[in-house]
Amino acid sequence: MKKHSRSEYEIFADLATLCVKPGYVHAIAYFCFRDNTIKYAGAVKEADVQAMISPSRLIRTEVTTLIGLMVKSDIDWTLPDPHILQEYIDNTEKLLEELHNCMTAPVFDGLTREAIESGNFDPFVHGDALREPIFYGGESAYNFQHLDLAARKYSADAEWLRTHYGFTIDDACAVALAVERVQSDRFGEVREKMRALPPNEWTMLPYFAVTVADVAAKAGMDPELVDRVLTAFTLPDCEHNNGFGALHDFNTVCATPLLRMPNGEVLSLQPYALAEAIYDTPFYWMAQDKDYLPVLSKHRGEFTEEFVAQRLSLVFGEEHVYANVNILETKGATAGEIDVLVVWGDRAIIVQAKSKRLTLEARKGNDQVIRDDFRKSVQDAYDQAVQCAQCFDDNRFALTAADGRQIVLPDKLKEIYIFCVVSDHYPALSFQARQFLNTATVPRVQPPLVLDVFTIDAMTEMLQLPLHFLSYVNRRASYSDQLMASHELTILAYHLKQNLWINPDVDFIHLGDDLSAGLDIAMAARRRSVPGDTTPDGILTRFNATTLGRIVKEIEARPDPATIELGFLLLTLSEDAFKNISRAIDRLAACARADGRHHDLTFGFGANGSGLTIHCNADPESIAGPRLRSYCERRKYKERASKWFGLCMSPKGPNVRFGISLSYPWEQSDAMDEATRDMRTPESPEEVYKALFRGKTRRKKIGRNEPCPCGSGLKYKKCCLGKKA
Repeated sequence: MKKHSRSEYEIFADLATLCVKPGYVHAIAYFCFRDNTIKYAGAVKEADVQAMISPSRLIRTEVTTLIGLMVKSDIDWTLPDPHILQEYIDNTEKLLEELHNCMTAPVFDGLTREAIESGNFDPFVHGDALREPIFYGGESAYNFQHLDLAARKYSADAEWLRTHYGFTIDDACAVALAVERVQSDRFGEVREKMRALPPNEWTMLPYFAVTVADVAAKAGMDPELVDRVLTAFTLPDCEHNNGFGALHDFNTVCATPLLRMPNGEVLSLQPYALAEAIYDTPFYWMAQDKDYLPVLSKHRGEFTEEFVAQRLSLVFGEEHVYANVNILETKGATAGEIDVLVVWGDRAIIVQAKSKRLTLEARKGNDQVIRDDFRKSVQDAYDQAVQCAQCFDDNRFALTAADGRQIVLPDKLKEIYIFCVVSDHYPALSFQARQFLNTATVPRVQPPLVLDVFTIDAMTEMLQLPLHFLSYVNRRASYSDQLMASHELTILAYHLKQNLWINPDVDFIHLGDDLSAGLDIAMAARRRSVPGDTTPDGILTRFNATTLGRIVKEIEARPDPATIELGFLLLTLSEDAFKNISRAIDRLAACARADGRHHDLTFGFGANGSGLTIHCNADPESIAGPRLRSYCERRKYKERASKWFGLCMSPKGPNVRFGISLSYPWEQSDAMDEATRDMRTPESPEEVYKALFRGKTRRKKIGRNEPCPCGSGLKYKKCCLGKKA
C-alpha cells in the first residue's frame, strides 16, 4: 500500500486552522443538522434511519473534534457568504477523510503476501493500529440511555450535587430532555423564517439555540435551576481548550458541550454530547473532593451491580437472580465473589462488573496502557468469573446472596455463561475483546460476552423471555470468533431481525451498522414515545403468533431441564422451519381431536445432529410417558444422534403435557439394531408439512400383528392402525 504523504500532525494542524475561520460555527451547524437529524413523516421507518448511515456522514467524535478546535479561539458568529461556507464544508470533509486514511495506514504496515500466507499477520497487536477503531467505533449507547442511567448512577450522590452545584442529576436529565423538545418544536418555526430570507442568509444555527426561559417552560422548572444546569455544562468564556493539541488529547467540549452565544442563548449542537456529558462529567466533579472519593467509588460500583441485577430480574424473575454472591469454603473463608448470579433451569449466568474506563493515554495508542486498561476492565473480571464457576460442583463450597438467601444450584448445570460488564462507554470494546482477552477451557463454561451496561439494558428490553434471552446469549457466545461489528447493539439488532445463525462453512462475518435501524426505532419508541414500531419486524413478531412460539412460552413458564434444551433448539430454527412445524402440530392435533386416537410426527434436524418427536394424545401419563421415551430412544439410536427430544401434546390447544430430552453418547447395540431395523428416515419440517397436507406418507407397510411403530408396545392393529396422520 502506498505510504500516506502527510502526517497526522500536519492534517490536524490544517483542520485547526480551518476551524477558527470567521463564521465556521455555521458550517458545524450544517453538519450537525445534516448528519444528526432524522427526517420522517408519520411514524419513523427503518429507511428513515438507514438514510443517516452513510460513509459521507460525520460521526459524533469527528464533530466534537471540530467544535473543540473551533473554541481554541474566540468564536466569530458572523454568517459567511454562501460560497465561503461551502468551501468550509468541502475542505472539512476532505481533511477529515485524509485524517481517517492516515489513521488507517498502520493497519496495513507489514502487509505482504508472505505475511498473509503465514497465517500470523495481525496488525492490531500494536497500539497505533488500534487508534482508528477507538476513535471511529460506533456509539454503544442511545442518548436517552445516557440520561436514564445517569439518573440511577448518581441517585446516591444527590445530596453532594445539590450542595456543591445546586441541582441533582434528575434535574440535569429533565433539562436535557427539555432542550431536545425545544429544538424539535422550533424546527418548523426556523424553517419558515428561513424561507422568508434570501438564500445568502440561510443558516441552521438558530435551530440549535435555546433560551433558559424556553427550556424552563418546557421542563416545568424554575428558570434559575435550569440556568444552573445549563451553566454547569457550558464551556466557560475564558476556556480555549489549550490542551487539545492532537486528536486523542483531552477535548474539554466533551465535558462542557454547550456554548454561550453573544445574545445569551445556549447552543446545543449535539444532544447526544449533552446526554453523554451528564452521564460522565459529574463523576469528575465529585472525584476532586478527596474526602468524598471513597463514597463516590462505592456508589459507582453499586450502581453497576444493582442495575444489571434489576435488568436481569425483568427477564428471569427476582427469585432467579442473586446479587453480591459470596462463595464460602468454610465459616469466615471466602473463596470467591460474584457480582450478579442468574440460575434458571440448568443454566447459569455469572456477571462480573468493573468501572474502569479507557484512559486518554490508551486512546493515544500506548500499547502497554491499552492492554493494562483492558486487563483492569475485562480480563480481571473474566478470570474472577472462571474461578467462581469452577467452585460450582464442589461440595466444599456454599453460595450465599447479599440478602441472606442460600443458593442451591441444580445437580448438574449444563451451561455457564460469563458476562464481563463495564459501566461506561468503552470505545471498540468488542474489538479489543477479540484482540486481548485470554480465555480458559473449562467444562460447561461458554466463551464470555464482553458488554457495557447499555447493551445489557437493550438486551433485557427486547428479549424479556428467558429462553429468547439465553438462546441469543448462547449463539452470541458460540460465534464470538466468527462475528464482528462496531458495537454489540448491531449484533443484537441482526438477531432480532434474522435469528442469529452462521453457517458452519462461513469463517467470518462483519455486520454493518445499517442493520440496527429496527432496534434503534424500537428503543426510541419504548423509551421516548417516538412514533414507530416498538418491536422490530423479525423473530419477536413472526414467531410468537405460531403454535411453536406458544410452546416456547410454555417451556419458559416451567424451566424443566428436560425441555429447556428443546426450547433452545426450536429458537435456532429458520423462519420457514418454525412455521412448518407449527402448522404440522396444528394438523396433528386436529386429527387427534377428530378421532380421539394417538397421532405422532418426527422431524430430523440433520445439521444439528438431533431431532424432535411429537406425540399427540390424551392417554394417561403412565402410558404416554414410556411410549414417548421408548420411541425417542430408538429414534436417537437409529439416527446416531447426539440429542433427541420428545414432546407429548394434548389435542386441545394444542398444549404441552410433558417433554423428554435425551443427551448421551451413541453406542452400538445389537438389540437396538434389530429394534430399529425397519424405522424410516425422519423428514425435514418442510417434507413433513407437505406430506400432512397432501395426505401423503412414506410409511413402510406394517403387518397388523407387528409392533406399532409409535413405540406403545401394542400390536399395530390395536394401536395406530387406521389413524389419519
